[in-house]
Amino acid sequence: MMSIKDWVVSQLVSNSLASARPLSGNDTFFEGSAQTANAPSPEVSADLSHPSVPSQETAPPLRQVAFENPRQHHHTTKEKNLDPLAKIEMLQIKFLRLLHRLGRPQDDLIVAKVLYRIHLATLIRAGESDLKRVNLRSDKAKEIAIQQETSGVPELDFEFTILVLGKTGVGKSSTINSILNQAKAKTNAFQPATDRVQEVAGTVNGIKISFVDTPGLLPSSPNTIGRNRKILHKIKKRIRKSPPDMVLYFERLDMINNNYSDLPLLKLITEVFGTGIWFNTMLVMTHSCSPLPEGPNGYPATYESYRTQCTDLIQRYIHQAISDSKLENPFLFVENHPECRTNVNGDKILPDGQIWKSQFILSCLCTKILGDVNKVLDFQDRIELGVSNSARVPSLPHLLSSFLRHRISNPNVTESEIDYIALSDLEKEDEEYDQLPPIRILTKSQFKKLSNSQKNDYLDELDYRETLYLKKQLKEELRARKEKKISEDGNLDGDGNIDPPEPVLLPDMAVPPSFDSDNPLHRYRCLVTSDQWLARPVLDPHGWDHDVGFDGINLESATKVSKNLYASVTGQISKDKQDLNVQSECCVAFLDPRGPTYSAALDVQSSGKELIYTLHSSTKMRVLERNIAECGVSLLSFGNSYYAAVKLEDSFLVGNRVKFVINGGQMRGREQAAYGGSLQTVIRGRDYPVRNDKISLTMTVLSMNKETVLSGNIESDFRVGRGTNMSINANINNRNMGQLTIKTSSSEHLEIALIAAASILRVLFRRARHGGSVKEDPEVA
Repeated sequence: MMSIKDWVVSQLVSNSLASARPLSGNDTFFEGSAQTANAPSPEVSADLSHPSVPSQETAPPLRQVAFENPRQHHHTTKEKNLDPLAKIEMLQIKFLRLLHRLGRPQDDLIVAKVLYRIHLATLIRAGESDLKRVNLRSDKAKEIAIQQETSGVPELDFEFTILVLGKTGVGKSSTINSILNQAKAKTNAFQPATDRVQEVAGTVNGIKISFVDTPGLLPSSPNTIGRNRKILHKIKKRIRKSPPDMVLYFERLDMINNNYSDLPLLKLITEVFGTGIWFNTMLVMTHSCSPLPEGPNGYPATYESYRTQCTDLIQRYIHQAISDSKLENPFLFVENHPECRTNVNGDKILPDGQIWKSQFILSCLCTKILGDVNKVLDFQDRIELGVSNSARVPSLPHLLSSFLRHRISNPNVTESEIDYIALSDLEKEDEEYDQLPPIRILTKSQFKKLSNSQKNDYLDELDYRETLYLKKQLKEELRARKEKKISEDGNLDGDGNIDPPEPVLLPDMAVPPSFDSDNPLHRYRCLVTSDQWLARPVLDPHGWDHDVGFDGINLESATKVSKNLYASVTGQISKDKQDLNVQSECCVAFLDPRGPTYSAALDVQSSGKELIYTLHSSTKMRVLERNIAECGVSLLSFGNSYYAAVKLEDSFLVGNRVKFVINGGQMRGREQAAYGGSLQTVIRGRDYPVRNDKISLTMTVLSMNKETVLSGNIESDFRVGRGTNMSINANINNRNMGQLTIKTSSSEHLEIALIAAASILRVLFRRARHGGSVKEDPEVA
């Protein structure tokens, strides 16, 4: 959870220079690491980024580092007691000193992105009183870095650890030797040289680098799965106590072609380490100066096109292995051959002129620095890679807003007490319908002979009579309900049970079109039996021909347990080949003869592969004749998170058409709290409740982490004519954000449907303008 200010700033970060897409791995890579949150936090957008470095000219977005290294670094007592902003300043100074040693300018694209991300992440964590302090320290860090690097005091102590993975013979050990400028790892061109997991350490430009060299994996086949799995488990056991800062996965660029397929091996690595390993992985392509193969036209392919084709192929297999296409791993291109072309300084360069060694060290340096910043700022929220096992956890203010609007259904199937007061006035209009003179119902041919004014008068008269008739029916229903309530005591048998109702046949259901028999009653009818359970299929309007037309089942039951105790159970289950959706509600209500009504309900619904359990309880009491007070509590469980809420509500009538509702509540969960309340005014039409014309004005206040949002909402439902209904909903808040929705339905003015033609013509025109291409330019998209 985060404040509104943090969310706004993070959105600016995510759409800024870096254009980053935050991704993170789950906690399965290293046992004992921090738990991965189910919900993405906008803070991560400005969080630690992982630089992609195929070239300096086209650097992909930075990405966050998800692993934490528990290796204890050397800190003095003074450094440990520093506040987070001071620690960030020290990391910036270290980073700038290292750049000076590597000869990298601060206006380098990758360097600028890293400094930009650190600065914005610090601003998000800093309070309003520390904003000036952050800006001053960022400028001061550059001066201090130059002074310390010139004097050499204090001594720069910086190191990081790299895990090396890849098939045998791809050049893992040779690359380690090239980076360290020493033959510390055994190499062999004809057989595997590394037979155990070992650490190879060295120093490059004053930076201590430790490589965890591993035995090579065998190519994917049914016979090599066991050996590869054994090697991977040995590696996992070795790095469990000292996790690396990053991972390098090696492949040979000259061995990738259309027949390349290492998906089983990539899936095995994902299975052993978890999807999180790919988030911190850079893909290293060795033999990058090998001769290029022929292109489709028979001529040698260009270096850029061939490199792009190979990287896209490997990245696509990684996406399939983790079941997630959002991840974009950075690629490093390496050439360890002694005959590789060099520059005047003796540095090996690639065909595109890139010095791969300096680019490699810079990428690892940025990853390590951003990982340390992440640890200092304590950014805990993550986004999981792969198919999410659970849905997002809604924000605390959103949960509180839903709780304030929630009403427990009454198992007694009666209207609220305020509605009873409004309906009592129907008795005044009962005699009006009986005193109406009889009317002659015209046939269709007779109606066509009338003039337009006569047609309108005739239809208005029918509409007026229909309204009065509905009011009379509603009054008779209320009278029958009251009489039934009085006579229920007489229907109890000796054991105190109510006589079961007689079975009734349900009405026909609207079934989807099909070539089957025109009489499908044997499949689509069900009987209400004496057990008081109502079982009905859930209609699927988009089913296949000759199919049953249903994709679920709905169960309902309501019973009177005792004189004043009622219970009801409703549930719906639907399932397809992948998902199982469950929605159910169990409700119990006790009507105290002294006035209060006590209710409790348990809601269970599925969200992805998780279940959300919500326990509601409320107490209603009529304070005055037209005033009802309510107190409610709620407990929600979702995964490993629990939320508790409480609310108070008061509603009262002014006259028969104006209703006021005021409520307030609080919700707590995950060590945070949200407060809110609303004031609602409802003005009903004069034909309420048979006509649902009304206008509703609502003011809502939500507060969390010292941030407050004030919003207003207006909702109106009314009849424009006899057969035309319109609904308008508009809302706006103090953040200048709002929404306007207008819905219209009509059985007379069918020309309203032509509005949809505008959208259809717009799409057709857009496709025609782009030559029928499926791809659209960025502006159109």
